Amino acid sequence: MGHTGLEKIVALQRNPANIRNLCILAHVDHGKTTLADCLVASNGIISSRLAGKLRYLDSREDEQIRGITMKSSAISLHYRTGDQEYLLNLIDSPGHVDFSSEVSTAVRLCDGAIVVVDAVEGVCPQTQVVLRQAWLENIKPVLVINKIDRLIMELKLTSQEAYTHLQKILEQVNAVTGTLFTSKVLEERAEKEKEEEKEGEKTSSDQVYDWSAGLEEADDSHLYFSPDQGNVVFASAIDGWGFSVQQFAHIYSQRMGIKAEVLLRTLWGDFYLNAKAKRIMKGAQAKGKKPLFVQLVLDNIWSLYDAVVTRRDKEKVDKVVKSLGVKLMARDSRHSDAKVLLTAICSQWLPVSQAVLSMVCEKLPSPLDITAERVEKLMSVGMRRFDSLPEQTQDLKEAFLQCSSGRDAPVIVFVSKMFAVDSKALPQNRPRPLTQEDIAQRRELARQRHANKMAADQTAEENTKDLGHKGSMPQEELSTAKLESLTLKDSKPDEPEEQRETFVAFARVYSGVVKKGQRVFVLGPKYDPAQGLRMLSENCSASDCVPEVPHLSCCSMESIYLLMGRELEELEDMPAGNVVGIGGLEECVLKSATLSSSPACPPFTSLNFEAMPIVRVAIEPKHPSEMPKLVRGMRLLNQADPCAEVLIQETGEHVLVTAGEVHLQRCLDDLRDRFAKIEICASKPIIPFRETVVRPPKVDMVNEEMGKQQKVAIIHQVKEEALQGRSSDTLHVDPSGLVTVTTPNRLGTIGVRAIPLPQEVTCVLESNSELIRTLEQINMSLREEKNLHVSLATQEAITGLKAQLEKGLQGRKWRNAVERIWAFGPRRYGPNILLNSVEGYERPSVWQCLSRNDNVGEARAHPTALRDFDNSIISGFQLATLSGPMCEEPLMGVCFSIERWDIHPPQNQDSLEEDHIFHQSLAEGKQDGDIEATSQPEGTASALSQARFRPEAATVDSCGQVSGQLIAAMKEACRHAFQAQPQRLMAAMYTCEIMTTAEVLGRVYGVLGKREGRVLHEEMKEGTDMFIIKAILPVAESFGFADEIRKRTSGLASPQLVFSHWEIISSDPYWVPTTEEEYLHFGEKADSANQALKYMNAVRRRKGLYVEEKIVEHAEKQRTLSKNK
Repeated sequence: MGHTGLEKIVALQRNPANIRNLCILAHVDHGKTTLADCLVASNGIISSRLAGKLRYLDSREDEQIRGITMKSSAISLHYRTGDQEYLLNLIDSPGHVDFSSEVSTAVRLCDGAIVVVDAVEGVCPQTQVVLRQAWLENIKPVLVINKIDRLIMELKLTSQEAYTHLQKILEQVNAVTGTLFTSKVLEERAEKEKEEEKEGEKTSSDQVYDWSAGLEEADDSHLYFSPDQGNVVFASAIDGWGFSVQQFAHIYSQRMGIKAEVLLRTLWGDFYLNAKAKRIMKGAQAKGKKPLFVQLVLDNIWSLYDAVVTRRDKEKVDKVVKSLGVKLMARDSRHSDAKVLLTAICSQWLPVSQAVLSMVCEKLPSPLDITAERVEKLMSVGMRRFDSLPEQTQDLKEAFLQCSSGRDAPVIVFVSKMFAVDSKALPQNRPRPLTQEDIAQRRELARQRHANKMAADQTAEENTKDLGHKGSMPQEELSTAKLESLTLKDSKPDEPEEQRETFVAFARVYSGVVKKGQRVFVLGPKYDPAQGLRMLSENCSASDCVPEVPHLSCCSMESIYLLMGRELEELEDMPAGNVVGIGGLEECVLKSATLSSSPACPPFTSLNFEAMPIVRVAIEPKHPSEMPKLVRGMRLLNQADPCAEVLIQETGEHVLVTAGEVHLQRCLDDLRDRFAKIEICASKPIIPFRETVVRPPKVDMVNEEMGKQQKVAIIHQVKEEALQGRSSDTLHVDPSGLVTVTTPNRLGTIGVRAIPLPQEVTCVLESNSELIRTLEQINMSLREEKNLHVSLATQEAITGLKAQLEKGLQGRKWRNAVERIWAFGPRRYGPNILLNSVEGYERPSVWQCLSRNDNVGEARAHPTALRDFDNSIISGFQLATLSGPMCEEPLMGVCFSIERWDIHPPQNQDSLEEDHIFHQSLAEGKQDGDIEATSQPEGTASALSQARFRPEAATVDSCGQVSGQLIAAMKEACRHAFQAQPQRLMAAMYTCEIMTTAEVLGRVYGVLGKREGRVLHEEMKEGTDMFIIKAILPVAESFGFADEIRKRTSGLASPQLVFSHWEIISSDPYWVPTTEEEYLHFGEKADSANQALKYMNAVRRRKGLYVEEKIVEHAEKQRTLSKNK
C-alpha cells in the first residue's frame, strides 16, 4: 500500500464504525516496536527494508541507544481490505517496568490491544501486568506470538516440538485471562450474596452451590485466545512475516478442495490428514500422526528456513520462489546475508502487516462498540456509584455510546498525559516545501542582493583610490562594520530559540467535535457535577462568564493535531472516536484531566498505575545563580512525565521521585538537556526506611536463646539510655514500658505505651490509606456539623475496613480496641494507631459516620476544653509518627496507647490562697497571671474572677500555652515509649524477577547474595533451558543491580524490579557484642556488619544527625622517610 495523504485520513475520521483505537502491549524486548515498524511500513511512511531496524516510533535518542521504548507514541494508519477502508490509531507503549505508567496512559485511550508474546520466553511478569491493565480498562486484546524464528534458529526445535511449545504458550496466556475472569465472577457473586442476605431470601447453606454455579453459568468463551477464533497471529516481525490460521485455510481450501470453514476449525487442534481417505480425522496425538497445523503450516516455514538460511540451497530456493509466485530483485538473491533473501521472500508470501491489521479490523471493537459497563466505570469517580450521579450526568452515557459528532452532541475529551514537543517540531513552525513561485521570488531577491553588493564594493574601491595613503583605515572600519552587522544578523535568530518546550495533550474524543479555538470546561479529579449544576445556570457554556465553582476551570484549545509518530499535522477539528493532540492546555492541565462542554460531565476515574515511584534524589544546580531555571525545569518535567513526582522537602531540598533507575536516568537527562538546560548535581538516591517496634526477641544476633533475665536486662538498659541526660521529674519510665511525661508548666501529664501492631493489621492500614483519608474527611465535616452525603459504597468499604481491623486485633490486650481508636497517623491516614485507654474519657468514635444519629448528641455533650486538648494530643501523635527517634523516618505498624491524661489544677482551693495568688500575679507581671488563668478549671471561682478582669488573656492561654506544651509532651512521650520497646528498621523491598539460562544461574545467585537478596523460588520453563527466579531485594541494595547482573552474565540475564512491600530488618541496630564469640562475629574487625546499623547511620549522616562512630579506625604510628631508610 502506498503513502496515504492527510486528506484521506481526515475523511476516514468521520466514520467511527471503521475506526480502531489500539495499543501494542508486551514485556520488554518482545518485539513491540519492530512489529509497529512493519505496520508503519505498510503505509509507505518508512521503507519496508528498514522495518525493525529504524524503530520509527522510538523518536528519543536515549530510546535508540538503549534499544527500549520509554514513552507511548501514536500514529494513524490506513488499511484497505476488500471494499472497506479502515483508520487505525496505533499507540506503541513501553515494556520496561519503570515506564508502566506510560502503558496506563495508552490503555485508557484505546478500545483494543495487541498483546505481543515472545515465542521463546513465553508469558513474563510484565505480560501478566499488561493483560491485567487491559482487563481493568475493559478493552479487548488480540494475541501476536512473535519471534517464531528463534524456535528454528536458536532452540533448533522441530516443527512438531514447536507446535507443542506454542500450545503451552497459549495455555499460559489463557490461564492469566482465566484468573482475571474468575476473580471478577466471584466478586459479582459476593455482591449478590450481600444483597440477598440483606433481603433475607437466602440461607447460608446455598452459598457453596452459588459460587460454583456462578462460574459454570458465566460465558467466558469469547475471552480466550485461540487460532481458530481468529484472534491469534503467529509472526516473526524482524523477518517480516506473520500469518493467521484463516490465511492458510483460504490457501489450502483452493488447493485441496476442502471447505475453508472446515479447515479453519481443524487447522489448529488434534486433527490430522488421512492421505488415503483424503479426509481430516481426529486423534493425531493418539495415533502418532502429524497434526494438521504442523503438516500444512509449520513444515513449510521450517523447510524455507532450512533452504534459505541453514543450507543456502540455491536450486531449492529458486523452486520455492517459483511455486510461491514471489518476485525477487537481483540484489536480494545475490546478497551475502541470507536473512535479506529470507525477508524478501517472506514479506511477499506472508506479510505480517496484512495478517495483524486484518485481525485488528475484524476482531477489535470500534468506538461505537464501547460497552455500557466501561462507560459507567469511567464516569463513577471514587466510591460513587453510577446510579447516585445526577440525572443530567447519567444522560451523558448515551452520548458516549452513540459516539456522535453532531452539532448538539456534548464535547467529552479525556487527556491521559501531557508530552513536551520542541517548538521547532510544531507544524506551524516547521519549514514548508517551496513552490515554484517561491523559488523564482527568492532567485530574484538573491540577484538584487548580489547586484547591490557589487555596486557597494565598486563604490568602496573608488573611495580608497581618492583617499590614497589614508585608505587602510576606512578599510578596517568597513570590515569592522561588516563584522558587526554579520554578528547582529547571526544573533537575532538565536533570541526566539530560548522559547520553552510546548506541551501537547495526548487525548481521545469520546463525544462531539473538538474544534480549534473552542472553549471547554476542565474538570478536576475532585469536581462534583451535582455541585456544579447547582452553582451554574442551566444552559451555561465555557465561553460565558462562569462563576467560581470548586475544581472547575475553563480553557481554550488553541491547536488540534493529528499524531503521526515523530511528526504532528495541524487540523481544524477532530470528530468523536479519535485519538488527538491538543495544544494550549499547559496552563490548565497538569498531567491528566477531563474536558467537556457540559458541566454535568463527571471527571473520569484516575489512571491505574502499576509501578509506584520509590527512588528519590535531591537535585541542585551546579551554579547556585541558576536555581530559578532548575525550579522551572522541574515544574515542566513534573508535567511531562505521568509518573515522576517533584517535591520540596522541609529541608528546602528539591527532590525528584521516580519509578526506578532507568526512569531516574531519563528524567535527569530530560532536566539537563530539555527543560532546565543547565548543569545539575544529583545526590545519591534517598532510600526510604520506616521505623517500628517488635515483641521482645527470643534469640540474640548469634541465634543463641535469650534467657528471661537477659531480656529484662536489655529492656532496662534501653530505658537507662533513654533516661540519660533528661530530667527525671518530667519523665518517668515504668518497668512495664509505660512512659509518663509532664509538661514543663506542670499542668498536664500524659502516660503512653507503645505496642507493635500485628503484621496483617499494618498491611490493611497501608492498603486502605485512601479510605482512611476519606473517613477522616467525613469525621471532620461531622465535627463542623456540615451536611455530607456518604455513598452506600463508601459506607460498605468503611464497614469492611472496621471488620478487617477487628479480625486482626484479637486477644485480651486488644479487647474493644477498634472502637477505642483515637486517630491514624502520620498525616491522619498512615499505618499507625493512637488508642484511647484513658479511664472515664469517652470521645466520639472514628466510626461515627456508620451510626451518625447516636453519636452527634454525644459529641455535643463532650466538654469543649477536653475537645480542644484532644486535638493537641492528636497533633503530638502525628508529629511523633512522622519522624521516629532512630533516624527521623516515619513510623509504621506501631500502636500508641494513652493510659493516662490529666490536666492538673493548681493547689489553691482556699479563698485566701486564691486571693494571694491573684495579687501576687498582679505584682509579678502579666506572664504569671497568664499561667494561672490557664491552669484553672472552668468551674473554679479563680478562673471566673481572672477572666472577668482579662477575658482575652484567659482564652488565648487556654488554647495556646497549655495546648502547645501538650503537643510537645505528647510527641516526647511517644518517642520515649517507642524507645522503651525493642526497635527495628523497616526496609523497602523490590520483587525481582530474573529470566536466565542454566549456564549463568550460579552468577545470578552470587549477585543476589552479595546484595542481601533472598530467593523465593525458581522454576524452569518447559521446553526451554530458561529459568525464572523470583527473589526479594532491598531497594537500598538495588542501585547498579541490573548493570552488575548483565555484566556478570554477559547479558544473558535481565532483572525486572517492582516495589513490593516493607520488611523488618531482623538485626537490632542498638545491639552490642558482649561475649568473645559475639565480638568475633559482629565486632569492629568482623566480616559481617550490622546491616540495620549501617542503614540507620547512613540516613542519620545524610540528615546531619549525630552518628556514633570512630573518625580514625585502626590507626598506626606514621613512619618518616628517614626512619624507613
